[in-house]
This record gives sequence, C-alpha cells and structure tokens, in this order.
Amino acid sequence: MAGLLVGVPAGLLASASPVAAATPKDTLVLAWAIDDIITLDPAEAFEISAGEIMGNTYDRLVRFDINDPSKLYGDIASSWTVSDDGKLYTFKLKPNLKFASGNPLTADDVVYSLQRAVKLDKTPAFILTQLGWSKDNVDGKVKKVDDLTVTLETDKPYAPSFVLNCLTANVSAIVDKKLVEANAKDGDMGYGWLKTHYAGSGPLKIRDWRANEILAMERNDNYYGEKSKLPRVIYRHVKESATQRLLLEKGDVDVARNLEPGDIEAVSKNADVAVTNTPKGTIYYFSLNQKNPTLAKPEVREAMKYLVDYDAIGQTFIKGIGEIHQTFLPKGLLGASDEKPYKLDVAKAKELLAKAGLKDGFTITMDVRNNQPVTGIAEAVQRSFAQAGIKMEIIPGDGKQTLTKYRARNHDLYIGQWGADYWDPHTNADTFARNPDNSDNASSKTLAWRNDWNIPELTKKADAAVLERDTEKRAQLYKDMQKDVLATSPYVIIFQMIETAGVRKDVKDFKLGPTSDTTYTFKASKS
Repeated sequence: MAGLLVGVPAGLLASASPVAAATPKDTLVLAWAIDDIITLDPAEAFEISAGEIMGNTYDRLVRFDINDPSKLYGDIASSWTVSDDGKLYTFKLKPNLKFASGNPLTADDVVYSLQRAVKLDKTPAFILTQLGWSKDNVDGKVKKVDDLTVTLETDKPYAPSFVLNCLTANVSAIVDKKLVEANAKDGDMGYGWLKTHYAGSGPLKIRDWRANEILAMERNDNYYGEKSKLPRVIYRHVKESATQRLLLEKGDVDVARNLEPGDIEAVSKNADVAVTNTPKGTIYYFSLNQKNPTLAKPEVREAMKYLVDYDAIGQTFIKGIGEIHQTFLPKGLLGASDEKPYKLDVAKAKELLAKAGLKDGFTITMDVRNNQPVTGIAEAVQRSFAQAGIKMEIIPGDGKQTLTKYRARNHDLYIGQWGADYWDPHTNADTFARNPDNSDNASSKTLAWRNDWNIPELTKKADAAVLERDTEKRAQLYKDMQKDVLATSPYVIIFQMIETAGVRKDVKDFKLGPTSDTTYTFKASKS
C-alpha cells in the first residue's frame, strides 16, 4: 500500500500548490487532518479519522440510523432476538453476502471477527470485553449455529440497546476470514498484514494509504446494498485551516473538514461553497494525570476548572464549531446533563491553590496535538493558568505522538477529544467514570485509567447503570454520575463539537454523522 496510487490524478497527491487541477467528476476529494491514523485494522483502529474510514469500508451486524441514533437497523443481520433471560442474542444473516475480495460472507466470518478482536485485545477491545467476553471464554460465547446464524452470549442481562450499540462500533466490524488468515504469520490472525491492508465488505474499499499524506478508497461492486454513488473517495492530509480554505475555494478539493471559525465565515460568503454542520458525539477536554502528586490534590483539580475562560473560547476558537459543555455525556445521549457550573474565576482558583499549599503556583506540561482548535485552546489555558501562578509548558506533537504518550500514562496534562464509540451513554460512562483495574498492566485502559484516577465507587455506579432496563431510571443514574465527575474528576471538559465542513456546491448528499464512524462519504455524489 505504500506504492504508487495508480489511477489517482497526480494533482491530488501534491500538497497545496498555487496551481492544481480541479477534482475529477467521479471522485470526492476531502481535505482533513488524518495524521491520527495508525492502523487500518478495525480491531485496533480507535482514532477519529480512522473511525470514519472504517465506517465506510466495513460492515457490522447492526448500525444505527444517523437521523435518529436511538433507532437500530440490520446491516448484515436480517433479524435478531434476545432470550428471556436477557443474555443470549441470536442473529440471522442476510443471504448471499460477499466481501470485496469475492469471498462469501457467512457466520464463520462474523464469529472469527468478534473472537479475533477480543483475542488481539487492542485498545478498542474493551467495547466487546465489557459484555463478559475474554480471550479465554470468547470461543464459547460467540458461536456459529449454521452458515446464516450466530449466537452471542453475555455474562449479564444488560440493557439490550447497550449490547446492540456495542455491535455498531468499529471493533465489531466483520473481516474476511479467508483473506486475513491467508496473510497471517505465526498465528497473529493477520494482525501484521491488516495494519496496512483491507479485508472488508463495505460500500467502499481501501485501495491505498500513505501516512500523513493520503488515503484512497474506491467503490466495492460486491457490496450488498446501495452502491457508492462515486467510484472514488480520496482524503488528503491537510492540517491548516487556511490551506484547506484555499483548496476549497479554488476547487482543488470538494470538502474541507478542519475549517476554523474565521475561515468558516469567509467560505460561507462564497457562492460556490455551502457550509454544513451537525452536533457531534465528541467532547473536548484536558485531563490531569493523577500520577503527578501536585495534580492529584483535589483543590488543584478544582482550581484548574476555574482557570479556563469558557466564554472567550466559545466566542473565538470554537465559534460555529462547538458549544461550551462541561459534562462527560454529549447532548443527544440518554441522560445527558447540560450543567455548566464552572467559569473563569482566578480569585477562586488562587484560594483553592493556597488551600493545597501551592499559593505560589507550580510548573507543569501539557501534551498538545499540533492542530486547531486544540492548539489555540491550549495557549488560552496557558495564559489563564499564568494568572494564578501556574507555569504551563506546551509540548506539541502530531496525533500519534501525543496519543501514544497519553495511552502510556506518561503525560502531566493532555488536551484532546473523545468521540462516542457507539450511541449509548455507557460509551462515555465506561471511560470517564469507570476504572476497574488501575494497575499499569490493566486490560481495561479507560480515560480514568490513563489519568490514574482510581474510582471503585463510581465504577460500581457505572456497572449498575448499564444493567438498568427501565429507561427513565437509567437516565437518572447517568445524570447522577455526571454530577460526581463534574465535582471530583481530573477532567476539565470544555465543549461539545459541532462538526462543520465547507462543501462545494456541486457535491450532493454529503452529510456529517453524529459519531466518528457515521459520516458516510459513499452516499455523496457530484453534479
């Protein structure tokens, strides 16, 4: 996949240049920061832009309706039933399905894919292991009945919407067992190969990926459903908003995905460009590593929540692309709270720091992915911290660098984003408010774990909420958890994303989805 992109116009491979050809009529070209992609294996991919690629190229048993995320529908599943005890799910598959390779897609592939994700145990595996599956027992929990029937057994009678929504996640994507195993080495279930190759059945197939440069997809003619309207979709890695705007206005790209407020305002006045947006199940926050004894002081955690100028950030860095939000559940999810108790209050913060024995402040670092609006927000926080005597050094890096350090618990402060992995409140409760094992070699490495926040009581509350089948009672449990996290956590949650894109007027049916894996570029067309 590192070879020449055969058939892709040369102009699309170039970085922003003064003169470039307009995009071909049969190709959708998007400018986006895709430097967070580290793998193409759905059992491992857990990044924002990688999620979108997986959503367009791999099928799963079920999906949710992007116009009403509370509604689920069968993807490769034609129907499903839940046993009376709430622990056995039986799925019937649609007949005559094929992978892009031409291999038939059967129950064997479904079983292999789910078992493989659990056994590889990469970052997103927790979405499945929270159903009670492990490397040791998954062979007995995920079973083939016949070529078109699969059963999945959970360890507890979870709310069915929770289980089904877990199966919409990328980690539940179905891979081509025959193709993957043909490229396996030393029993790795194709892990080494699938990092840079493709083995799916979705409406688009991945043809080439060059890290930090370009990702090209093309129509999968073996797809069971409505075929991709365009033969090709290409993502160009372009980080700077101003460069994206220039490319969009010249017609060198069809869609610009990382526009900053000023550039959104500018392109909205261009007759050849439309601006589209949608609330996203993504929140931006910074977090405090509790391994650092200074940051572990409760007063310091609270002080930092009073050292963010939320109003100024709302009016500048996120104008048109986000709204101030301070709780861990994004609006739209069951039980989401819109409580916003914090505002910039330097005097209050100084009082808290003095109480912690830090009246003269302290020195700290923050790992920052080098793109907007994150960099701008980090610099704003740096200035407001200084008003209380906190000297913060910004350590810039690309997506891979900052995430790798964060996932190893080697940061002081980290600023970034978290997108819902599936449309159920447990997706965020499980990572912000749950940490079943805080040891360095834990199998479940949630955001609480990444920040060394040991919370046995809150973990119990999260575990209880996911078992509650009464919707109203369940919603209240999540509201209560959000109050606890607001008051005591090492997270400073700043805003919920409103994803915004500039789109050329000749592009039709391009719709941003509510999660990272539901922007379906295969549905777009051009006139």
